[in-house]
Amino acid sequence: MTNAQQPVQGRSLPAPASTMIAEFGTYQEAQALVDKLSDAKFAVEHVRIVGTGLTTVEQVLGRMTYGRAALTGALGGAWFGLFIGILFALIVGNAWVWVVWTVLMGAAFGIIASVLQHAMTGGKRDFTSLQTLQAERYGVQVTNEHAGEAVRIMGQPNPTQ
Repeated sequence: MTNAQQPVQGRSLPAPASTMIAEFGTYQEAQALVDKLSDAKFAVEHVRIVGTGLTTVEQVLGRMTYGRAALTGALGGAWFGLFIGILFALIVGNAWVWVVWTVLMGAAFGIIASVLQHAMTGGKRDFTSLQTLQAERYGVQVTNEHAGEAVRIMGQPNPTQ
C-alpha cells in the first residue's frame, strides 16, 4: 500500500504555475518556437507544449484477410526468429544453420498466431487501421518566473546561420 503523502514512482510532479506565451494550429509550429528558445540558450526545461481539443483519428488501411494475417504473422515471426538465431549463432557454432532454422520456425509460429487471432475476431473486425491522437491547438507554456524572458526572445528575429 502506498502512502498518500509520498508520490508513487512514475507519476509526474504537479506542474508549476505557467503562462501561455503562444498558441499554434500545428505541433510543428509549437516545436519550432521551443527550438528558437533553445537556440537562444533559454532554459527550455521550464517550457512545455500542451495539446488541447484532443481527438482520436483511426485511419483504415485495408481489409484483414486470412492471407494478410498469415503474411504479417510470417514477417513478424521471421524478424523475431532472426533475432533469436543471431543470439544462438553468437553462442554456439554452426551459425548459419541456427539462423535459418529460427527464421523459419519464427515465421511458422507467427503465421499460426496471426491466423488464430484473426479467426477469433469472428469477422467483427476484419480490417487493419492506425489510430492516432490529434490536438486541435498546441500551446507553448512557460513557468511564470521565466515567461517574460521567453516572450522577449520570441520577439527577436531568428539569427541567420
